[in-house]
Amino acid sequence: MPEMTMAALRRTRVAVAVLFFINAFAYANIVARFPQLKDHLELSNSAFGLGIAAMPAGALVAGLLAGPLSTRLGSGRLAVLAGVLLGVVVPTASLADLWLGFAATMFVLGAADSVMDAASNAHGIRVQRRYGRSVLNSFHGVWSLGAVCGGVAGSAAAGLGIPLGVHLIAIGIAVAVLAVSCLPLLLPGGEDSELAADRPQAGTPTTDATERDRTETGHVRRVLGLLGLVMMAACAVEDTPASWGAVLLRDSYAAPAALAGAAYVAFQGSMMVGRLLGDRMTDRFGHLRVGQAGGLLIAVPMAIALPIGSVPVLIVAFALAGLGTATLFPSAIHAAGSIPGIPSANAIAIVSWFARVGFLLMPPLIGMLADAVSLPTAMAVLPVFGLFLAWQSRIFDPVRLRRTVGD
Repeated sequence: MPEMTMAALRRTRVAVAVLFFINAFAYANIVARFPQLKDHLELSNSAFGLGIAAMPAGALVAGLLAGPLSTRLGSGRLAVLAGVLLGVVVPTASLADLWLGFAATMFVLGAADSVMDAASNAHGIRVQRRYGRSVLNSFHGVWSLGAVCGGVAGSAAAGLGIPLGVHLIAIGIAVAVLAVSCLPLLLPGGEDSELAADRPQAGTPTTDATERDRTETGHVRRVLGLLGLVMMAACAVEDTPASWGAVLLRDSYAAPAALAGAAYVAFQGSMMVGRLLGDRMTDRFGHLRVGQAGGLLIAVPMAIALPIGSVPVLIVAFALAGLGTATLFPSAIHAAGSIPGIPSANAIAIVSWFARVGFLLMPPLIGMLADAVSLPTAMAVLPVFGLFLAWQSRIFDPVRLRRTVGD
């Protein structure tokens, strides 16, 4: 493993943080201009929603490619390339004159976003190994900051009447330039070079290799499957305030218009704070305990607040759920990167792919349940997911993870 000075490692950490920031910043600018895009294309609500749905479709199609591409190109190079593609694609949203063009833009945007997300996380894991302590939560905190800044920038551009094309071209250039500027600062060497002395790699010869490989493959699949379910549940919780929080407060609890978005703001704000503090908490208490506490912070407040029906109590409950959710995604990525017998980049790409499934499935699931019963009753899935996450956070424990796969 090539030696690095602490100053060089800090510069690498800043570069990876920039990649996380622009990954969120690029798309958030488009989200803020959705009303103008819809008007420009003269689309109905259903047609516009279907066009947006092309983004998670692109993410699901391309997401699993991030693993083998990271192994071949290096996760850092792949993250930069995907960032440049993101910068190129963002302006095309303003150039589409037909629904098909808009949907194609969203599809490619989703593909680039998912590959960049998985590659950035894989490189973030490498940086974390070099540090010898948790730093991955801070990267996700910067991602949340990028989402907020992108939304603010997009809203300001719309409010100032800046033409859509000019705005998105400027954002695309900025994203591409920032991505390229990170390349010289990223880590050299192979994807799992930091683990060479720490655990056996896939394909290492052993006694009774065929039988052992078959056993390890089965264990790896089971651990990846469980991590995938945990990731789906965590991302389903993360998506719900964005997709249904405002509707819940306005339609079910008669919140005034000024407070309708408070559930989402409270959740995202507290999640960002939780991620910025998450590394210190994880180092002190461990992934297992922090994950268990996070699941309970989702389950208990929501289970209390939903029947009460008080808008302030619900907002507080969403804020606590945001704190609970904060470290779950980074912990799942950390656990995936700790699985022996599979390249880290491949495991992270697979688990990240499950996250996209959670984001895709949760909004219609809540909608169907709400139509069958009521929206507050449908929201009861959140405490259920919280309890599941508290129970299955045992998969975040690196020692338990190694024992589960290695025995």
